[in-house]
Amino acid sequence: MAVGTKRPKKSASRKAAARAPARAVSANGRARRATHKWVYLFEEGNAGMRDLLGGKGAGVAEMTRAGLPVPPGFTITTEACNAFYKRTERFPDGMWEQVRTSLRDIERKTGKGFGDARNPLLVSVRSGAKFSMPGMMDTVLNLGLNPKTLEGLAALTGDRRFTLDAYRRFIQLFSKIVLGIDGALFEEALDRTKKAKGAKSDADLKPSALAELIAEFRGIVKQHASGEFPEDPMEQLRAAIGAVFASWNNKRAIDYRNYNRIPHDLGTAVNVQAMVFGNMGDDSATGVAFTRDPSTGEKRLYGEYLTNAQGEDVVAGIRTPKPIADMAKELPAAYRQFEQIARRLERHYRDVQDMEFTIERARLWMLQTRSGKRTAEAAVKIAADMVRERLITKQEAVLRVEPAQVDQLLHRRIDPKADVKVLATGLAASPGAAYGVAVFDADRAEERAHGGEPVILVRIETNPDDVHGMIAAQGVLTSRGGRTSHAAVVARGMGKPCVAGAESVHVDLVKRQFTAGGVTIKEGEPFTIDGSTGRVIAGQVPMLEAEISAEVEQVLRWADQMRRLEVWANGDYPHDATRARGFGAQGIGLCRTEHMFMEQERLPIVQRMILASDETARRRELKRLLPFQRDDFYGILKAMRGLPVIIRLIDPPLHEFLPSLEELLVEVTRAQALNKPESEWREQATLLAAVRDLHEQNPMLGLRGCRLGLLFPEIIEMQTRAIIEAACRLKKERVPVHPEIMVPLVGTKEELRRTRERIDSTAQTVFDETRTTVRYKVGTMIELPRAALTAGQIAESAEFFSFGTNDLTQTTFGVSRDDAEGKFLLRYVEDKVLPRNPFETLDRDGVGRLMRIAVEEGRRTRPDLSVGICGEHGGDPESIALCEELNLDYVSCSPYRVPAARLAAAHARLARVERDR
Repeated sequence: MAVGTKRPKKSASRKAAARAPARAVSANGRARRATHKWVYLFEEGNAGMRDLLGGKGAGVAEMTRAGLPVPPGFTITTEACNAFYKRTERFPDGMWEQVRTSLRDIERKTGKGFGDARNPLLVSVRSGAKFSMPGMMDTVLNLGLNPKTLEGLAALTGDRRFTLDAYRRFIQLFSKIVLGIDGALFEEALDRTKKAKGAKSDADLKPSALAELIAEFRGIVKQHASGEFPEDPMEQLRAAIGAVFASWNNKRAIDYRNYNRIPHDLGTAVNVQAMVFGNMGDDSATGVAFTRDPSTGEKRLYGEYLTNAQGEDVVAGIRTPKPIADMAKELPAAYRQFEQIARRLERHYRDVQDMEFTIERARLWMLQTRSGKRTAEAAVKIAADMVRERLITKQEAVLRVEPAQVDQLLHRRIDPKADVKVLATGLAASPGAAYGVAVFDADRAEERAHGGEPVILVRIETNPDDVHGMIAAQGVLTSRGGRTSHAAVVARGMGKPCVAGAESVHVDLVKRQFTAGGVTIKEGEPFTIDGSTGRVIAGQVPMLEAEISAEVEQVLRWADQMRRLEVWANGDYPHDATRARGFGAQGIGLCRTEHMFMEQERLPIVQRMILASDETARRRELKRLLPFQRDDFYGILKAMRGLPVIIRLIDPPLHEFLPSLEELLVEVTRAQALNKPESEWREQATLLAAVRDLHEQNPMLGLRGCRLGLLFPEIIEMQTRAIIEAACRLKKERVPVHPEIMVPLVGTKEELRRTRERIDSTAQTVFDETRTTVRYKVGTMIELPRAALTAGQIAESAEFFSFGTNDLTQTTFGVSRDDAEGKFLLRYVEDKVLPRNPFETLDRDGVGRLMRIAVEEGRRTRPDLSVGICGEHGGDPESIALCEELNLDYVSCSPYRVPAARLAAAHARLARVERDR
């Protein structure tokens, strides 16, 4: 959201939630006792209650039970959040009563009173879903302050400056999150005050300046919220709880859940906890730390802290924090205690912990622990290291690494030999290199990225409202913030490069430009970031593709021992096959012969073959194509050396090899209109006539695949001859080969039977000519519903099935993929008409059911029938899980997805074994 833009006010329903009644009343007017438990004290929960208490609530509960220093508090359950939405954003009956009862427990434990002017209790109100969603929902700190409790707190602490600072922070946070006032208004007021008073940071403001700022903040509230800032602590608490519940469905949270495939019906818990203060002087601090480096996986305490600050100062990037190692010198006793607790928590949870802490006047308090988000590189290293340290088993290590993380490890990196111009260096917040044009707000980043332009989102610091721009961007650059800032944490979770805290980068959001190293980059101008080194680089630079590390290889070897499904690759050329083998592919599941026809030296021959007036002329051109095809198959069979290679016969309609009808029509019409000599456009006119003759209303359901081969069997003969001749030549060279010939678009058993007859007779001719034989298989793609439904009949002639799930999805849904995704399919997913894009993840209920029928009926006819999948779904983890359930033999995907598919196949197998126990 642009600076100065007013945020929409909260709905009336949220205000209703803030005014939720303190007691539920029955029809006869008597108060009724709530029977459902909506609220749990920290000591009542444990680590196994994540579904109910959320990750944060379960974490503080476990730390409390373990006797660690945790400020007292309670958690309002995720069930309460879901009930809140079912009741049109009103608290469920009995919840508020339980909140008040639990609040009295905090008062008893702290010896303070909520709203007590002499000894006030202040609390924080924080969100906490089952799955970590850093910065996506809302938090309110210092709740309970008003002019009266402010005076009491000042008298108790003897530090009026601290108290005024806490109050201005509270007004600012509460007004933005609960009252819906644009936070930029308060930031601008704070910046004006610092400038007027000559303060470098907010910590330098004196009490008198803070008092003036508070008065200005209250004026902003009165102007933009149509009323005074609320003074009643109970009213503040009710409103804050309602606002945190409501933040579960804010845009950034929804975008984040969509991106990470987190269900929308989980709800968030709300944690209410006694405040401890890191802004009470130089012996106080606040920080965030991980038990291991979340970027590299190195076993060392990693994090940042700030003295005389509150928690949001660290994560929001308001001040550039110090590395956690400095705390050993600055606050040695607290550091030693924190180090011991960190080791204890990691051993207890047997995973990397992300911890938040506050030090109040030299006393350490733990505010949160949860499994730490980490980069793909770190996830793999930590999993492998923890097996060596005997903290976890190999199975646990395999399950700790997500297939998407293995995918991320194939990120590009800048060529170390490249001559680059470094404009600035910030913090290496999330690894990988990215190139794109500079864009300075999330909305424009999303818009330009959707237009096909690579973008890098540039911000002073990101905030949760920027998440949709971060999703769209290739990478993120911020001039403020640290390695645990919002930008860093979210980018790491997405696997996107990020450079944070590049303080020498001057970002001007008004002019939409940044200046660094004496160079100004305006919006729309390109540059590069290196999230692995923190460098900001001018222009575009040479990059190298990533390689798989020793730790990745180790985890993948463990995965290979646990999976049942084989993983093959789609590849059309020898270099594809070589790359696929390097990534661990066990075969080629789809070699598309038509791609070979499109090469420049071959296309004219193909076009002449199409335009041939009779079979004799057509065979003449096919004979010219034969050496090219034979060499292609020789190369790919040799590269796979003994592994199966499935070669699909020509599939697309013939018009795809000719110029477009529209272009030819324009060209010929223009030449005729200009009275050009016929000799100049005769060839185009001939092409135009041929294209018109081949034109179909719906070519993808027309003359293609096996239909083309049955009408023009000489095409099948040429391709079969090329395959078998290549295989026989390799056999003579003592290279083992396993060719498999796949017939596309079969819908009836007779189509396959007749095609197979032609294949077998051609193969036998080659065997006779070469006096050599090779074993080969003939099978078919199952890409039509009728083929799936009659699979038992088709299996009479097929030795293998390969599901062409892209076309099977199109024909099952009755949609064209390109048209559907451009017109309505993505909207269907957003509106939950469909749970997933069926072209990304297999549709279990429809396509999956057809696949099940085909597998069962095909194997009933031919028990040794080999069955796999060769569409892009073969690299999707959820689709791989379905393939495991259906007892397929293999999945095939693009070479770069092979490592992730190997891991996903292991996950699928382990999950199935667990379910079957």
